[in-house]
Amino acid sequence: MSEPPERFKLTRELLLRGGLAERLRASNPEVQLLSDAERAASLAAILAQRREHGAGVWVFAYGSLIWNPAIDIVDRVLARALGWRREYCLATKSGRGTRELPGMMLGLMEGGDCVGAVLRVAEEAVEHELGLLWRREMIADGYIPRWVPVETTDGAPLGHAIAFTINLSGPSYCDPLPEPELVARLATAEGELGTAAEYLFQTRDGLRAMGISDPMLERLGEGVTEFQAQNTGIDAKDMKNSSSSSG
Repeated sequence: MSEPPERFKLTRELLLRGGLAERLRASNPEVQLLSDAERAASLAAILAQRREHGAGVWVFAYGSLIWNPAIDIVDRVLARALGWRREYCLATKSGRGTRELPGMMLGLMEGGDCVGAVLRVAEEAVEHELGLLWRREMIADGYIPRWVPVETTDGAPLGHAIAFTINLSGPSYCDPLPEPELVARLATAEGELGTAAEYLFQTRDGLRAMGISDPMLERLGEGVTEFQAQNTGIDAKDMKNSSSSSG
């Protein structure tokens, strides 16, 4: 049995140093990373498409940005992204998985809608803070950043927010797995940033803290808890209590 990867935390300080890409490349030399120039071009392209000016920029958070934004924000509002849904569709061979056992992470896929949070970056900090965000989310070409329409959960329009949608042509894209296979992957995959289960539980709990119950994440959380209990001999109730307080 191989040793678990040496962990590190995804922090603002790490992004400022620019060390995330290097850490992930060290764990998986085969990973195809974007260059600094490619990331800069991607950010410039999204800012050139900006529709609203003067009051900062909204970023739509639907996964780890909910509980670990790692960028400076001046406002946070519960919001719905229109025309996009949260889906486990990104296979990762580093970070929260390995080449032998890839983890699964969330992306936004077209169709439906998704409740999360919008994070406002102050106007004077847009280029700097989004530069850090690009170092985090655009390590490789798993995502395509887009401006998506967002509204409050009461239906009041908030304008447009940057959202990291899944790149269907990217090498990390994974067709949605059958739920038993997805549960097994989430329950067992682990990488330098932690386990795929922690990512699931922290996202679920971050939504819960905002008063949102996502049926898919709730169901997967129950499945992962049961799977881990069955494979470790720990009582499922104890596993459930532990998972609710993870992260």
